[in-house]
Amino acid sequence: MSKVVLITGGSSGIGKAIGEFLFHKGFMVYGTSRNPEKITHSIFPLLTVDVRNPESIQQAVAHIISVSKRIDVVINNAGVGITGPLEEIPTQEIKNNFETNFFGPIEVIKAVLPQMREQKSGLIINITSIAGYMGLPYRGVYSASKGALEIVTEAISMEVKNFGIHVVNVAPGDFATNIAAGRYHAPVIAGSAYEIPYGNTLKQMDEHVDSGSNPEEMALAIYGIINDSKPKLHYKIGLFMQKFSIVLKRILPDRIYESMLMNHYKL
Repeated sequence: MSKVVLITGGSSGIGKAIGEFLFHKGFMVYGTSRNPEKITHSIFPLLTVDVRNPESIQQAVAHIISVSKRIDVVINNAGVGITGPLEEIPTQEIKNNFETNFFGPIEVIKAVLPQMREQKSGLIINITSIAGYMGLPYRGVYSASKGALEIVTEAISMEVKNFGIHVVNVAPGDFATNIAAGRYHAPVIAGSAYEIPYGNTLKQMDEHVDSGSNPEEMALAIYGIINDSKPKLHYKIGLFMQKFSIVLKRILPDRIYESMLMNHYKL
């Protein structure tokens, strides 16, 4: 029987790539979008979900269960970027970012766990970020939201393992997607103390995304995790140096690692 997969944020970027790959492999794929009526080219169904709205999540999960009778895999992919000097990012924008990147996945997990417990099986994949393993300049809020999801996943994994449910993190590096277009970024303010360093770092961030890896690499990795009967807790997907940066953070003294990052971003 085909496994039933729910992917939040399945209308573009990594979510779309994963959904199309799994669809062609014979999975029953459901994606979500805040405005699915604007998407005319999806090869799998898109349900209306705003992960900041728990009611929309509950409705989508109920629909999938009513049609497919089960949910085997949930991929918490919906997320938004945010950049800026912490001093200049409006507090409401920080809260909005956590609503999508942290609280949203938690609400999705809460919605699907009863069905997975009843099935005595299930796989929850949280898409985090290599940025979640370190505080990056002018991306501190994004790093914090993804890092928080990494840590809470470790806890949830232990809480549900006895129900036959696996929970894993997949942390991608930079991939060539449209995430930069959809993120909130604090404006570069003329005369600000951060004008030059933030402006230069913002350009560098955009260049990294534009030259990032193919999202199909993520799709292939997710396919492998789904087919692994004993998946790992943490996966890192991306360029070697991006993954190696996590290793360096573990072995280098804090201030040396900080200096290395500042040198990389020319700060």
